[in-house]
Amino acid sequence: MHSSATFLIEFGAIILGLGLLGRFAGRFQFSPIPLYLLAGLAFGEGGLLPLGTSEEFVAIGAEIGVILLLLMLGLEYTATDLVSNLKTQYPAGLVDAALNALPGAAMALLLGWGPVAAVVLAGVTWISSSGVIAKVLGDLGRLGNRETPVILSILVLEDLSMAVYLPIITALLAGAGLAAGSATLAIALGVAGLVLVVAVRYGRHLSRFVSSDDPEKLLLVVLGLTLLVAGVAQQLQVSAAVGAFLVGIALSGEVAEGAHGLLSPLRDLFAAVFFVFFGLHTDPASIPPVLLPALALALVTAGTKIATGYWAAKRAGISAKGRWRAGGTLVARGEFSIVIAGLAVTSGIEPRLGPLATAYVLILVIIGPLTARYTEPVATRLTTRHRQPTIPAADTPQDRDLVPSPDTPIDT
Repeated sequence: MHSSATFLIEFGAIILGLGLLGRFAGRFQFSPIPLYLLAGLAFGEGGLLPLGTSEEFVAIGAEIGVILLLLMLGLEYTATDLVSNLKTQYPAGLVDAALNALPGAAMALLLGWGPVAAVVLAGVTWISSSGVIAKVLGDLGRLGNRETPVILSILVLEDLSMAVYLPIITALLAGAGLAAGSATLAIALGVAGLVLVVAVRYGRHLSRFVSSDDPEKLLLVVLGLTLLVAGVAQQLQVSAAVGAFLVGIALSGEVAEGAHGLLSPLRDLFAAVFFVFFGLHTDPASIPPVLLPALALALVTAGTKIATGYWAAKRAGISAKGRWRAGGTLVARGEFSIVIAGLAVTSGIEPRLGPLATAYVLILVIIGPLTARYTEPVATRLTTRHRQPTIPAADTPQDRDLVPSPDTPIDT
């Protein structure tokens, strides 16, 4: 009885604290993710007040949080959209992977962590935060900008790559040999391909089967189906998160819209619990030794993300200002970097990887909204000063017509 009361007090305090932190972040219009991570650090190993009885339940809630994050991500896209993005934007996806995964892999190797940790840290530095970026685009009123489809295409390609990447690192972290790892990857690719084919050809029938006018029944069916598929995927040595992502892709139309509205509060709750759980397993004393490498990695990969967005927007014919906006918007890392690092922390391959990933995400989730807002004006000012254009004197009426008027609109 005493244990049950302690659990309720601890878990209730966690949820209340997360709610207050979320309100604080919303008031100042920034992502609450760093606050959730800091809360986990405060109440985890080596923190101010370590948790006791509620930690096991928090671990289960964190796993559900990962599943719901990937499910909701899949609901954002249809299979047709994904196929279209693969055909038209794959060069940008390849550039994105090369520029942003390699610095993470190189850092892990320089620190002597070995090839498996290098593959994990490559994923941490590669994947941008879809949640943070979507919020930033809405806050800045850029959803209708010409560069926004380019940004979303890169995010879609990154999310698609998770269906291949997660099974690879799952096999590596489990210590599977070449044969077992290849079998796991083959199963993952086969399942992903099958789901995409079913979603394209029979998506309407599947959505009709799941559909219900009763919100309660729709919620239960979608959530139950997602957890079931995620469990089966994990049993087959494929990431549960990949299974949830594929379920989201398979659902479309009104079912996807209805499920999105019903599941959003649950996702926010369990995702917040996930970030806290990650912080709980990171000793605050372990962060200072990796702070400098994390800062260096953050600065390098902020630059590579800006270069990625600039190149992709230029390829799409966007103006220079739009290119800088696209690059600056892609800088933020967040939920998926922590998901990838969380898998490594659970496996125990490198004790310093978790603290470095925590510090890295904290830095970029704070810097990301700032680069989204200020990269374009700063770049415009610097390039203008560098060019130092000279305007000829207007001695004749014809010359005066060539001098730009202060009221002349500037292409954005």
